[in-house]
Amino acid sequence: MKSSDYPLNALMQITNRPELVFVSGEGSWLSDSEGRRYLDFIQGWAVNCLGHSPKEIVDALDKQARTLINCSPAFYNEPSARLAQMITATSGLDRVFFANSGAEANEGAIKLARKWGGLHRKGAYKIITFDHAFHGRTLATMSASGKPNWDKLFEPKVPGFPKADLNDLASVKALLADDVAAIMLEPTQGEAGVLPATKDFLQALRELTQREGMLLILDEVQTGIGRTGTLYGFEHSGVRPDIMTLGKGIGGGVPLAALVAAEAVCCFETGDQGGTYNGNALMAAVGCAVMQTVGAPGFLQRVNEAGGVLRAGLLALSLKHGLGEVRGDGLLQALELGSDIGAALVEQARVEGLLLNSPRPATLRFMPALNVSDAEIRQMLAGLDSLLARLK
Repeated sequence: MKSSDYPLNALMQITNRPELVFVSGEGSWLSDSEGRRYLDFIQGWAVNCLGHSPKEIVDALDKQARTLINCSPAFYNEPSARLAQMITATSGLDRVFFANSGAEANEGAIKLARKWGGLHRKGAYKIITFDHAFHGRTLATMSASGKPNWDKLFEPKVPGFPKADLNDLASVKALLADDVAAIMLEPTQGEAGVLPATKDFLQALRELTQREGMLLILDEVQTGIGRTGTLYGFEHSGVRPDIMTLGKGIGGGVPLAALVAAEAVCCFETGDQGGTYNGNALMAAVGCAVMQTVGAPGFLQRVNEAGGVLRAGLLALSLKHGLGEVRGDGLLQALELGSDIGAALVEQARVEGLLLNSPRPATLRFMPALNVSDAEIRQMLAGLDSLLARLK
């Protein structure tokens, strides 16, 4: 079938989509309705950590769907309890609330921090966040974000999110006040173009929050579950947060996210938090399969090796074409283009069977499957090389 044969006009317009319809995927490859194949270095914006339709997830879905799909969050189910134990055992935190998206997990983190501030900091409710941050698309998470051009959308915003500058401790200290309950940030700002918080900055924030009696919240929706070469992004700095959020990779492509917190912070009471599908057995079983796969011996070592191949290739392209910085860790990396050709590169790459992402006009972001092969990385680099020669 051609894309024109599908009832696409029934879908609400939320973004400019190209005139193609994807119908299947395997590993690092997608196929459209006309049989064309695409090498995918977006993977649902770092969602498909094991690639498209991996056996581990397909098997988990099949097995669990035949047993129990959803008994409601008013009851325990075995997969969610098992997945929660996997997360607490590997993160050093104590309790998990499951959600369906990173935005929902971050919304829960904001609510938890505000309730904690009400109980332990005399009603403190503000959360210091950062310019260029991205925490989701609910009203509260949009308000917490620092994404350009969002300041006038869906007004009035939710108050209580003063903005500091990433890696600028003085800008954080300038916002400290009695009504501040927490500081919230991504270990790496993915939507901003893969801008990492430095190790020194994260360690300074941890010291500052502990000294001031505030919470540290890390949004690991994009950096968590192996994306940066460690299971959690905070491991690079040795800083353990009070609250962490997970999404994207934890579900490997299905709707699954998590709010994770230290015992001392878990102040929700019955009725404070919930969700119809939260922690359902079907999605939790997928999360267990993802955690088992990513946590298997040698898997993260391979992510770092693949990340090294990607980084070396991007550095070579930058040198060859006179481009800019290469940033990031593991398989979350960015290339500065030096001019606003990102959109044109993405468009032409898709025409030639390569899916790339440009989060900023002069930046490319690379988020391949964590099990991408060296051959696939080199194929992407060769295609990008050719595109740069023509479009830069």
